[in-house]
Amino acid sequence: MVTEILAGGARGIERAGEILRAGGLVAIPTETVYGLAASALNGEAVKKIYTAKNRPGDNPLISHIADFSQLAPLVREVPPAAEKLARAFWPGPLTVILPSSGIIASEACCGLDTVSVRFPAHPLAQAVIRAAGVPLAAPSANPSGKPSPTTFQHVFEALNGKVDAILDGGSCQVGVESTVVSLAGEMPRLLRPGGVTLAQLEAVLGPVDVDPAVLDRLAPGEKAASPGMKYKHYAPRAEITLVDGSPEEFAAYVNQRAQGKEEIYSLCFDGTAPLLDGPALSYGSRYDPAQQAQRLFAALHRLDQLGAKRVYAQMPRKAGLGLAVYNRLIRAAAFRVTAPPAPAVVGLVGPSGAGKSTIAAMLQEKGFAIVDCDKLTKTAGVYDYNCIKDLQAAFGEDIASSGMLDRRLLADRAFSSPEGVKKLEAITFPRILAAVRRRLDVRDAPTLLDAPTLFEAGLDSACRRILAVTAPKEERLRRIMARDSLSKEAALRRLDAQKPADFYAARADWVVENGPGSQWEEQLERIVMELKGGANG
Repeated sequence: MVTEILAGGARGIERAGEILRAGGLVAIPTETVYGLAASALNGEAVKKIYTAKNRPGDNPLISHIADFSQLAPLVREVPPAAEKLARAFWPGPLTVILPSSGIIASEACCGLDTVSVRFPAHPLAQAVIRAAGVPLAAPSANPSGKPSPTTFQHVFEALNGKVDAILDGGSCQVGVESTVVSLAGEMPRLLRPGGVTLAQLEAVLGPVDVDPAVLDRLAPGEKAASPGMKYKHYAPRAEITLVDGSPEEFAAYVNQRAQGKEEIYSLCFDGTAPLLDGPALSYGSRYDPAQQAQRLFAALHRLDQLGAKRVYAQMPRKAGLGLAVYNRLIRAAAFRVTAPPAPAVVGLVGPSGAGKSTIAAMLQEKGFAIVDCDKLTKTAGVYDYNCIKDLQAAFGEDIASSGMLDRRLLADRAFSSPEGVKKLEAITFPRILAAVRRRLDVRDAPTLLDAPTLFEAGLDSACRRILAVTAPKEERLRRIMARDSLSKEAALRRLDAQKPADFYAARADWVVENGPGSQWEEQLERIVMELKGGANG
């Protein structure tokens, strides 16, 4: 077969529509990944998708539409929940499963009485659907089980000569497949995480069940209700193992194994790559799951190009869009996960007055050892003679005129300006870091690292998990004024010199709201078992 290469202009779109109406296959770009499209109403055309991809016949396909009005004929009814989701997320990276009306070819539904429908946001995808005049069944445009394609080149290398045409739309924006939510049961159910997060779904629908297959393999004999639920998926030729460790643990684990004759590759975050001895590919920043999603499949394709045989991958967070990244990686690794043997460190962060000490006390009762950085920094090992001299040179002799450090005066001067904060951090952080490292080196139990400046000091590189505690600013202000006997102005200066609560929440595996009436005890109890499980590997 000779594959036509179509440009993304009017002629290319028109030609794609002609091929699809005639029962052919066209690879098209969407905002998530490239899709291999055929008429969803033509069973023989849909069969060609399975053949071209070597796709198992029990893996259902998503049908794509170009307007919300096109949904109703495909399903038995459009419930209010579907209308809410459409208003919030369509066009976009969300697939909705509903009972089928029977119009969509049975070959696309794999014997199920439901149909999966998406309204993509990519303008070329919408234009091709309109040009074809029919809904388009379009799974990812790659051989089944392999990494999904996010560029034209990925599709060309995989499917040239196997499909009628490829429409060149450049690179995909989101980078992972759409979120799939089923509305066919009594309660909305997340079947595959993607560009729309669980929190976003729940903000529209209320509680949403998460299918166990999002985080684990399907039970033997269980039928896939959605694409992407198979045991092994998205996988390069290399054997991938996920390593559940902090950046430092990951680097130590991989470097130790890189001493053998076999070349080992690492798939890691930006900041971890410099710690590694062997070849490493980054798939984004540790705290930027959108970047990870956009870069993940390109990195998996690159591993194939490099001929990698064994790969250790750094585990992403399972929060927000990170859940979608984890879902793809765990399947690419065929559920191979390992963890360093040492008890884990869990970072505890949040702005002043959020109530971290209360949370730490409860976790200590649950078996966590506590390293309190505030208390540790007040020891002679940190604020020693040389440290005090450096602080006097930066903030004035009178901050320790009697040889004893006046911490309130130091705080007033340091927190009075961004420059003062930087001076304080430059003097104290190296000493704090050294003192904390000494404590962590001898840990023999899961350890909670209570560190207000966890990220600024670089201590997050030692943390396998991060728990953020937040509270409304007015409540934090009240607590600081009462706790430290500060005026409102002084307390506000201290708060304003720190990162906002959203900074910590965006970097955390879990967030506990510790404000008035927040029932933080219930929040914490719900995550303690998962936290302890993660802390123990």
